[in-house]
Amino acid sequence: MSSEKAEGLILRVTDFSETSRIVVLFTREFGKISGLAKGGRKLKGPFESALDLLATCQIVFLRKSSSGLDLLTEAKLVSRFHPQERDLVCLYAGYYVAELLLGLTEDYDPHLALYVAAQDALEMFRNTESTMLGVVRFELVLLREIGQLPDFENCAACGAELTEGRTFGFWVSEGGLICPDCQREEYTQISIHAGTAAALRLLAGESEQAWKRLNLAPQQLKEVKHVTTSAISHVLGRRPKMLKYLDT
Repeated sequence: MSSEKAEGLILRVTDFSETSRIVVLFTREFGKISGLAKGGRKLKGPFESALDLLATCQIVFLRKSSSGLDLLTEAKLVSRFHPQERDLVCLYAGYYVAELLLGLTEDYDPHLALYVAAQDALEMFRNTESTMLGVVRFELVLLREIGQLPDFENCAACGAELTEGRTFGFWVSEGGLICPDCQREEYTQISIHAGTAAALRLLAGESEQAWKRLNLAPQQLKEVKHVTTSAISHVLGRRPKMLKYLDT
């Protein structure tokens, strides 16, 4: 076993014994890893009470050569997730990020852009007014990084460019928006206006700053959430559990 160092966001913590824990992290350097933290339940020791859900830590671990848990040997707290007091929506949004990273990423498949997007989202969740924008940005970056981002440039049916001034449908099973000429009743649950399509392209883009200047109208946010919820649920094979709390 070789010793590795990484920065990681804690996605799940499970008690394993009277003194130990199993910890799943999404790391900057290695992607998702699962490790056994011997002594992780003790107040003092090599983990310094750092193993909390959605905390960011600098860790040292021994990587197993075969399948099974890695061995966490050290964790130093970098930051904790602190939503505003009594703001349950922000808290649930943080849990939602963890749920998606657990369900839609593979072990040892690093995505630096996705790690940055997760950290940006948690920072935005500190402010109620920016929570949902942070949620949809994270959803779209996740879809992009795992190769499941819907096409917001061209019609998923005929391939025609989606032009300004028109209203589109969304066809989740074909992975994209549909022009008016190709729309059918069975996949026109909600209309996606051209301005929303432009917002989706910006939110899904590689720029880490441009999307933060967006100010979505309520109807645009509704349309964006329809697209991201449908796409995430389609890839995951079910509706994410935390969405019912965010929807309220």
